[in-house]
Amino acid sequence: MKKRLVNVSLFFFLLFPEPCYFESLCEEGTSGCREKGFRKSNKEGWYVIVYSYSSWLYSLVSNTEATITDKGKTAKEEARELLLKEEASIRERVQAIQRNLSLMLRALGEMAISNPVFAHSQLPSLVKFVDPLLRSPVVGDVAYETLVKLGRCSAHPLCNWALDIATALRRIATEEVSIELDLIPFTGEGESHSVPTPGIFERIVNGLSTSCKSGPLPVDSFTFVFPIMERILLSSKRTGLHDDVLRVIYMHMDPLLPLPRLRMLSTLYHVLGVVPAYQGSIGPALNELCLGLRPEEIAPALYGVYAKEVHVRMACLNAIKCIPAVSSRSIPQHVEVATGIWIALHDPEKSIAEAAEDIWDRYGHEIGTDYSGLFKALSHVNYNVRLAAAEALAAALDENSDSIQETLSTLFSSYLRDVGGGDSNVDAGWLGRQGVALALHSAADVLRTKDLPVVMTFLISRALADTNTDVRGRMINAGVLIIDRHGRDNVSLLFPIFENYLNKKTMDEEKYDLVREGVVIFTGALAKHLAQDDPKVHAVVEKLLDVLNTPSEAVQRAVSDCLSPLMQSMKGDAPALLSRLLDQLMKSDKYGDRRGAAFGLAGVVRGFGLSCLKKYGIIATLREGLVDRNSAKSREGALLAFECLCEKLGKLFEPYVIQMLPVLLVSFSDPVVAVREAAECAARAMMAQLSVMGVKLVLPSLLKGLEDKAWRTKQSSVQLLGAMAYCAPQQLSQCLPAIVPKLTEVLTDTHPKVQSAGQTALQQVGSVIKNPEISSLVPTLLMALSDPNENTKYSLDILLQTTFINSIDAPSLALLVPIVHRGLRERSAETKKKAAQIVGNMCSLVTESRDMIPYIGLLLPEVKKVLVDPIPEVRSVAARALGSLIRGMGEEKFPDLVPWLFDTLKSDGSNVERSGAAQGLSEVLAALGVDYFEHTLPDIVRNCSHQRASVRDGYLTLFKYLPRSLGVQFQNYLQQVLPAIIDGLADENESVREAALGAGHVLVEHYATTSLPLLLPAVEDGIINDNWRIRQSSVELLGDLLFKVAGTSGKSLLEGGSDDEGASTEAQGRAIIEVLGRDKRNEVLAALYMVRSDISLSVRQAALHVWKTIVANTPKTLKEIMPVLMNTLIASLASSSSERRQVAGRSLGELVRKLGERVLPLIIPILSRGLKDPDSGRRQGVCIGLSEVMGSAGRSQLLSFMDDLIPTIRVALCDSALEVRESAGQAFSTLYKSAGMQAIDEIVPTLLHALEDDETSDTALDGLKQILSVRTAAVLPHILPKLIHPPLTAFNAHALGALAEVAGPGLNVHLGTVLPPLLSGMGDDNNEVQNMAKEAAETVALVIDEEGVEFLLGELLKAVGDNQASIRRSSSYLIGYLFRNSKLYLVDEAPNMISTLIVLLSDSDAATVEVAWGALSAVLDSVPKELLPSYMKPVRDAVSTARDKERRRKKGGSVLIPGFCLPKALRPLLPIFLQGLTSGSAELREQAALGLGELIEVTSEQVLKEFVIQITGPLIRIIGDRFPWQVKNAILSTLIIMIRKGGIALKPFLPQLQTTFIKCLQDSTRMVRTSAALALGKLSALSTRVDPLVNDLLSSLQASDSGVREAILAALKGVLKHAGKGVSGAVRVRVYSQLQDLISHDEDQTRISAASMLGITSQYMDDSQLADLFQQLADLLLPSSNWVSRHGSILTIASMLSYNPSSVVNSPEFPSVLDFLKRSLKDEKFPLRKTSTKAVGRLLLHQIGSEPSKASTCVDLLSCLVGSLNDDSSEVRKKALSSIKAVAKASPSFVIANISLVGPALAECLKDGSTPVRLAAERCILHTFQLSKGTLPR
Repeated sequence: MKKRLVNVSLFFFLLFPEPCYFESLCEEGTSGCREKGFRKSNKEGWYVIVYSYSSWLYSLVSNTEATITDKGKTAKEEARELLLKEEASIRERVQAIQRNLSLMLRALGEMAISNPVFAHSQLPSLVKFVDPLLRSPVVGDVAYETLVKLGRCSAHPLCNWALDIATALRRIATEEVSIELDLIPFTGEGESHSVPTPGIFERIVNGLSTSCKSGPLPVDSFTFVFPIMERILLSSKRTGLHDDVLRVIYMHMDPLLPLPRLRMLSTLYHVLGVVPAYQGSIGPALNELCLGLRPEEIAPALYGVYAKEVHVRMACLNAIKCIPAVSSRSIPQHVEVATGIWIALHDPEKSIAEAAEDIWDRYGHEIGTDYSGLFKALSHVNYNVRLAAAEALAAALDENSDSIQETLSTLFSSYLRDVGGGDSNVDAGWLGRQGVALALHSAADVLRTKDLPVVMTFLISRALADTNTDVRGRMINAGVLIIDRHGRDNVSLLFPIFENYLNKKTMDEEKYDLVREGVVIFTGALAKHLAQDDPKVHAVVEKLLDVLNTPSEAVQRAVSDCLSPLMQSMKGDAPALLSRLLDQLMKSDKYGDRRGAAFGLAGVVRGFGLSCLKKYGIIATLREGLVDRNSAKSREGALLAFECLCEKLGKLFEPYVIQMLPVLLVSFSDPVVAVREAAECAARAMMAQLSVMGVKLVLPSLLKGLEDKAWRTKQSSVQLLGAMAYCAPQQLSQCLPAIVPKLTEVLTDTHPKVQSAGQTALQQVGSVIKNPEISSLVPTLLMALSDPNENTKYSLDILLQTTFINSIDAPSLALLVPIVHRGLRERSAETKKKAAQIVGNMCSLVTESRDMIPYIGLLLPEVKKVLVDPIPEVRSVAARALGSLIRGMGEEKFPDLVPWLFDTLKSDGSNVERSGAAQGLSEVLAALGVDYFEHTLPDIVRNCSHQRASVRDGYLTLFKYLPRSLGVQFQNYLQQVLPAIIDGLADENESVREAALGAGHVLVEHYATTSLPLLLPAVEDGIINDNWRIRQSSVELLGDLLFKVAGTSGKSLLEGGSDDEGASTEAQGRAIIEVLGRDKRNEVLAALYMVRSDISLSVRQAALHVWKTIVANTPKTLKEIMPVLMNTLIASLASSSSERRQVAGRSLGELVRKLGERVLPLIIPILSRGLKDPDSGRRQGVCIGLSEVMGSAGRSQLLSFMDDLIPTIRVALCDSALEVRESAGQAFSTLYKSAGMQAIDEIVPTLLHALEDDETSDTALDGLKQILSVRTAAVLPHILPKLIHPPLTAFNAHALGALAEVAGPGLNVHLGTVLPPLLSGMGDDNNEVQNMAKEAAETVALVIDEEGVEFLLGELLKAVGDNQASIRRSSSYLIGYLFRNSKLYLVDEAPNMISTLIVLLSDSDAATVEVAWGALSAVLDSVPKELLPSYMKPVRDAVSTARDKERRRKKGGSVLIPGFCLPKALRPLLPIFLQGLTSGSAELREQAALGLGELIEVTSEQVLKEFVIQITGPLIRIIGDRFPWQVKNAILSTLIIMIRKGGIALKPFLPQLQTTFIKCLQDSTRMVRTSAALALGKLSALSTRVDPLVNDLLSSLQASDSGVREAILAALKGVLKHAGKGVSGAVRVRVYSQLQDLISHDEDQTRISAASMLGITSQYMDDSQLADLFQQLADLLLPSSNWVSRHGSILTIASMLSYNPSSVVNSPEFPSVLDFLKRSLKDEKFPLRKTSTKAVGRLLLHQIGSEPSKASTCVDLLSCLVGSLNDDSSEVRKKALSSIKAVAKASPSFVIANISLVGPALAECLKDGSTPVRLAAERCILHTFQLSKGTLPR
């Protein structure tokens, strides 16, 4: 205060430089004095002017007339003269001080300007000297000038803002805080004040930002300017400069520097309290600042624990832990440190207390007994500090009980001091008194018995009469708690104190009433410790009931609390007590009485228990009161009781709340205002006590009420819904999301009162909003809810302009979210962007993250939609919103978000969707932290090479946004990311390439300066990559890098002109050298120049653009980089990458073209010497270089260097390294263009000669291959004669193969020369020659193109017909190899090859057969399956040819083709027939079936077994379908052959075959039936049980027509013939019984078949059956029988003579039978003569074979046959000839012996007119005279 007065006095003298009178000033009155800075005080009639300078005090001048002195002057005049002298003296001294100080300040400024370095090092101390003088009116201006000069000594470029800095410092030092703050623009506001120097703080902050771009400021400069930053940050609101200032401060945290740490800490604490959003950045900054604090600075650093905000206190404690002394547990003992930590240890917030506990443990000292800090904290402005201090004091007293008395004394003194201080109109000390009350409340447990009278006396005598209601209430609570803790043991001590006061009378009735109320409450609290039967209890209750009428809610509430425990003693008076209270509640005229009765009723009910509500009918009474329409007091009283019961009983009363809800709804519409207000209060109380389950029960009925048609019900429901705003926080956050949307809908209701109620309800929701910013915007928000179309955008704008300092609570969210949700769904991109921005901001401002949870399901889908919006700006804001949501609420609240983002990133949708997902994912990953990102990064990189292009595109797009989200942190992962981006540049999909290139551009943009060492190598590697797309993109990225370094945009258009003309400047070139260094710059430009000659046009164009943009003078630059360029070219020519070598070669060629003959004499010798380099890669590079040089130089230029070039290439062609020889071949081709035949004549002979040398043959051969590969037609005729010269050696064969591989189609015209030696060599005895020839032949076969196939196959077919088996074998193998391995289309050639190879299967050479079979397999395998059936005819023809060939070789017997006797022989051909059988036309199927049969016929049974199932199955399947009879007949024919050759292998198919054949017996076509019968007969031989088959056939025989009967009989005959032994006797009898009738059948074929079967069956008959049979036959032979019966009998005898002749001959009936046969030879019926002839022939055969001794009988029979040769019927004659032939074959001697009998007749037959007879006669003569043996009978 003294300093302030000094300044005022100095200021006074500057105002009045001339003498003046104080009295005149005083006479101007109060206003005049105040205007000039004086204060008037009226005290005993004196005007007092307080005017002090140092120790001088000016006298007081009286207002009245003074007496006159001896000299005639009055006292007043003398005093005035004295005063004038004093003024003059003071003025002189002040002026002297001014001169001295001004001189000193100017000198200081000049010294600073002359030596700024030294002045900068002393800035803090110099400023400390100058700063106080800025406030001086005497030298303030000079001090300001000096400060400007000191500012110019600060670090560059900050010194440029010295004038602004000095001005700001002066303003801070001289002006009031309110004026200073007006100079700073607040966020979201315009320029609200017009100040003298607008923008000064902005200019200074901009200067600070500029100065810190290159790093932090020196500590002296920072300390100099820090007061300005401090003043900005100490603003009560967040300003637009906060972010920049904090960014500067964060750069200055070095723990070793002498920074103003305590001021920085205090400032950051303040900022964190004002702007909670800075918590993430300020927390680490505080920690870092505390690293540099000394032990003695711990106490000031603890200032943050006294903050109001929890997060500030937590940040302070976390930072304190970082102080070295704290972390090392070496904190010195200090009262202030102990007090700060001790208060934090007892913070009401549990997390703060837990954090402080760790620090207290590190402190390691006791709290002690010095509580001064705690006493001071009890009056702190923040309630949380007062509460913590009270708890801390109680805890300290608990540890040091001896100090309780002294502490109480201090507390009471403090209370008395605070009561007396301050103006009478303003209670300034109530905070301290409240702190005392809190301390007494907290210390209730630690007080001793001896302390109770003192404390209670203080409360009664002082505290209960406190004028502040809050203090008085807290004192009452403290007293009640003390009584609760100690009353039981001290009833006798305390009761007299209370009774004494209650019985005392006082003059101050008002004060006495206040104290009396408190004492009564104390008495009630103490009475619960009395015995239940103590009469005092009743008296206390009466007093409490009286106090209930006090119109103070706090008193009534306290009385209610006291009544409850006393009710156990009042059970007997319960009805009367309750009746009294209810009566007062319903009927009392005063509102205070009714309200008191309600509180009393609630306390009494709680004391008696919940059951009394029903027991005494309280609820019923209240319900009656609620519905009493005649008494508003009753209705209001019932509602008051309902409110108090809800508050007092809490959740216990909840069941009654549900019951009372309908009545409560009605009360909202009550005509009396007081009742409606009571209903609202009751509703609030009800909602405040509802549990989660209660909300779930109440809410549906209220929401349903909104749908009611009656407007009153709607209105009441709306009002109750509005009351739900007063629910407990947890319930509120759950119910508001459901309530607010419904209330919003109500705003459009048709009834105005319902609308009004909706507005009121929403205002109620707004009224419980604790956030002051949102609270001020409630009208705007309600407008948006009422009319969203008009006000949504405006509301969003207002929200975005608002600076949120406080957290957002659940009610705020309830109003905000519907508006934001509407904004997200708008069509306008601007609106969606703003809404998404608010969503992102919301989650960082919510009080509890769980408050946001109910809205996530509503907002997140819309944010997702906005995330894939077509407009990039909108997507960007939505992405940041997602990041903020994750950052604010944690990943666990969004379990599906990250998977959804990844899925969208991989989707096949549009690029916009993937881009949005990538942007969102980048923000989410940044929010989840570095650890999560590091865990995810490998998967991201892996998916960049996913097989789906859309996935690759999405993940590479992610890299476009991660640098923006992660910032500097992302550069740590560049090494992992760059390879994936480089690979993406080469992707085949254009969108993927664009994504990769975009990511690369972003990386360059962000990290070109900070991570150049990481980016440049990757780009350089990409320039020489094998993939042209990577090269192109890398060139573009290199351009971006160089453009960034050079300071150019790179967007200049360079059209036309020479490639040497550039658009760069020398300055840009110097900038590149400065950043990269000359060597690195040369390497980069050399690589860039090389890719100007890239094989890809786009790469060349990109490189040329970059080159011309950054290179000003190409010739000059080439000269500078030439050494590096040549090294680069040589290294690239030696590269393993062919494309890189080509690029380097082309670049070298370009140099040659540009420089011409000036470089050739230098280059060619260098390249020639390069062939001696031990590195094969460099030798290869030399060859490529030679090729490019020769290709670029003119022919005339090269002619003079031929003597050097030809030997060089010749040596290179024989190099030991393959890659060198390959490149030498290319060089040879280039040389050939210039030198022509000279190149061949000088190089080829040398190589051929080298073939003869074992050491050089391999390399020479490869050299020949290389030159062949480039000049085949010219070189091949020179080489072939040398290689095919007989005899063929192994090496020559190898050489032929190697050269053929290179010559390729060039061999077409030379096949006739090359193939024969190779085929011959393949059969050579020398294994090496054989193998080499084979490999060479294979190579030749495969290198032939389509035009040469005809030549090749012609040569091979010619070789197949060669006489030498080895050549046939070799050609067959080559055919198979060609078809197996060739990539040519050979299907058209296949038929010819197949036929040839099938015929070759019957070759006499077994080895050839095997090879031919393998070749056939290869040929058929090469034919598509669908074409196989078309080859059926040539295959059948070939099989037939092979069969005939084999038959001619074997000359009789069964014919088997050798090739079809090999294992798996049918595998190649079988698919042809099976494919035709199963999928061909009917004709094709028939041919396939016949072909199969032919194939089976020539296949061995052993081989056939393997294919039985494969063949039979399709045959059975096809025959069962509806196909023409030709197909069925062909299949049956094949099956017959298969049964014959397959035998038992067919057993699995027996049932199917048997069924099939039986079915075919019924076919309409005779041939099918005949074939089926034949097949069934043969099949029966394989069956073990034939009885069922025979029975079936017999059964079918009876019901069949003639055609079918014929087939069945034929089948039955076959069965009996092949399986007759297996037929049982009973079945034979049945057969016999049916057959004996059929031999007399009218149909010839039936008789013939029946007779034949009887003959077969006779083999199995016993003697009696045979006798019966002969008897029957004899009866039929009688002349009386008709000719049909006789014919049947003769047929039967003939059959028996065939199958069982002995039974006939030995039969007693034989003579008669023989006679009948002889007679029948002359019968008029032709069938009888023919059948008799056959029977006689068979009898003769039997007789000759069994009884040759009976010659006469035989001659007789022969005579009969000779006689039949003269029969009229040619059939009889032919049958007779056939019988004689059979006899001749069986017994040639017998016929020769009777030749005289036979010969003439046979001779006559040769002249027969019937051709068949003549032919039969010829065959008979052939055997009769034994002509088939080549001899004639003698």
